[in-house]
Amino acid sequence: MSPPALLVADDHPLFRAAVVQVIRGRFGAFEVLEASSASSLSAALAAHPGIELVLLDLTMPGTHGFSALLHVRGAYPQLPVVVISSNDHPRIIRRAQQFGASGFISKAAAADAITAAIEAVLEGDTVFPSMAAELSQEDAELAARLAQLTPHQFKTLLYLADGLLNKQIAQEMGVTEHTVKVHVTAILKKLGCHSRTQVAVLVRNLEADGGMPTDDSALP
Repeated sequence: MSPPALLVADDHPLFRAAVVQVIRGRFGAFEVLEASSASSLSAALAAHPGIELVLLDLTMPGTHGFSALLHVRGAYPQLPVVVISSNDHPRIIRRAQQFGASGFISKAAAADAITAAIEAVLEGDTVFPSMAAELSQEDAELAARLAQLTPHQFKTLLYLADGLLNKQIAQEMGVTEHTVKVHVTAILKKLGCHSRTQVAVLVRNLEADGGMPTDDSALP
């Protein structure tokens, strides 16, 4: 049986190391795992079934804004995810909540605030700043459509957004080109899109900045 673990997914080494140190000092019973990209996040989740919570940065390599959050929530619906970001605009916080996060922590938060949030989420609570803005109807509809995708369809969606052809997607995913075509057809139908261009535009709407400036390079 795998030991209980907490996963810190962030591509900034200094910030990730600081968070890991905080967690080890307060949550000694947990193994602490690290990921620095979308691919290493997926690999860690697949290899460690004992993970009980994910701390997730929004801007790692291989992600499109909230895509990593949506992927984790779709593939591991019982696993709580806490978004940790330097962009704490109310709309960003509200979108994280709508897209399935169990909490939001600003990268400017003190160590005690981070541990308190982790403790609360591990106990089954949600932790969001009170300043979260109301989500637009457009965001709510987008979240509902994306929730219909299977994990493989969601992965295919991200490859489509990067402009890959079906043959290239098949090679990346280790499946047949026919399987990719089936995924693409399902994606277009579920998302109400008529072309790959429309899909790319929709994925652009997942970007965490929402049209606002962001600086996820900030360290606490």
